[in-house]
Amino acid sequence: MMRLPRRSFLRQLGLASAALQFNLLPSPAWATGAKPKALPRSRPGEQGFDAAGLAAFLDAVAASKHELHSLMIVRHGHVVAEGWWHPYRADTPQMMYSLSKSFTSTAIGLAVAEKRLTVNDPVISFFPGDLPSELSDNLRALRVRDLLTMSVGHGQDSMGSLWGENNWVRKFLSLPIPNPPGTQFLYNSGATYMCSAIIQKLTGTRLVDYLAPRLFQPLGIENVSWELCPQGINTGGWGLRITTEGLAKFGQLYLREGLWNGQQLLPAAWTKEATSAHIQQPAPDLAKAKIQSDWHQGYGYQFWRCRHQGYRGDGAFGQYTIVLPEQDAVVVITSETPDMQGVLNLVWTHLLPAFQPTTISAASADKAVKTRLEREALPLPAAGLAPRELCRRLSGKSFVIQGPNPTVEKVRLDFHARECVFALTRNSRTHTIRNGLGKWIEGVTEMPGTPPKLTAGDLGPLRVAAAARWIDPVTLQLTWRFFETPHHDTVTCRFDGERVTIEYLGSLAAMSSDKKDPRPALTGKCQV
Repeated sequence: MMRLPRRSFLRQLGLASAALQFNLLPSPAWATGAKPKALPRSRPGEQGFDAAGLAAFLDAVAASKHELHSLMIVRHGHVVAEGWWHPYRADTPQMMYSLSKSFTSTAIGLAVAEKRLTVNDPVISFFPGDLPSELSDNLRALRVRDLLTMSVGHGQDSMGSLWGENNWVRKFLSLPIPNPPGTQFLYNSGATYMCSAIIQKLTGTRLVDYLAPRLFQPLGIENVSWELCPQGINTGGWGLRITTEGLAKFGQLYLREGLWNGQQLLPAAWTKEATSAHIQQPAPDLAKAKIQSDWHQGYGYQFWRCRHQGYRGDGAFGQYTIVLPEQDAVVVITSETPDMQGVLNLVWTHLLPAFQPTTISAASADKAVKTRLEREALPLPAAGLAPRELCRRLSGKSFVIQGPNPTVEKVRLDFHARECVFALTRNSRTHTIRNGLGKWIEGVTEMPGTPPKLTAGDLGPLRVAAAARWIDPVTLQLTWRFFETPHHDTVTCRFDGERVTIEYLGSLAAMSSDKKDPRPALTGKCQV
């Protein structure tokens, strides 16, 4: 997803469906007890990667509005650079948004290899029980290939019509198709969902379970989960959670044309077909766009072509697996940014020239950049000077919530020497987050409405790193980083005598033009 229109994501936030959940693939489902094999590590210079380019990239990121969460660079099959911006870390799967689509495409490729279908099969042939009473010529003409290339023929992304429906397949097939399939590119997450539905229809197993023995197990990728629609089908176009190294292995599999440790997991012909340009994205000035934009280089089977002869899977807010065949390299980035093109521009400016044809003798530079990556961290809010009398008077007291949000009943704050505990009660259920003063405290929460995200659905329990700071004698600010997602929340509590006002600002809202969070402020009175 390239653009983040505020109206769109707020509309989707309002359509969240309790029927959505996650299909969690248990980490030891295929394991024999052995630790999954990691990619080999190497010093950058030994693989012809110039650490100076990486240092310049990190400097540019630090001076930008981009918030990186992880980075992994693979050269000649070796990890030459890796880092996580604390509290993000290596063992935590990340929400991938539309980078999920490339994995869904891979499942189709595996099913094609098993002769379960072809990309030229009619979409209606898989769902005879969900067809509308009258079939248009364009619906009859719709092929699996058109789903893969985002050329269904719809007038707009179908997902806006699917939210809130119980049967997404039936709704998708009922939508008008004004344009002949295969003729016009239109980004369409519903098309990818239909690919997932086809896999489940053909195999009797969910997409994530189909991929487990064919992709995740051979690559040694664990802790994978994928969101489900109300009918129990993996959402396909989004909803995958996977680790940074899992993405790097996936990219390396494609770089090696489907070959992994001597085993052809995916046909080489499919990797080439899937990552070749099949359709051109439109633009008012296409010639200019092809020079400046990595979203106008042609589109494959759920893969974007890049400038510099590369290709990538990508997801909203800057989740990237970039494959660079000419450099024999893979670059993986997870982040939160309002400018996805800007992140790619930094890759082309600083990382691309760092790939050299021969080894580089720069051990000291390699060590310096490795140390720097090991120390990367997102800003920790300074605790500030706590107003002791206010903390003593309000600690342990409940604030009864009044106003426009009747489902929230009360909020309680407990102050301790180095932490503040925030507890919110909604529908008689209390949700608690511990916040460190001058430090992160990690926990798990199901706090309602957190964090806001681009897609509908409840993410379930999420790991959170939380910190608190006093920004003045009557204002407490809480930062909640949900480090399995790109997002975080800032919660500001302003005290006025026996009253409190609580305002939310999610990181999505902070990137919007008006910086207005969709969640209403809470006002409460201290219960004596």
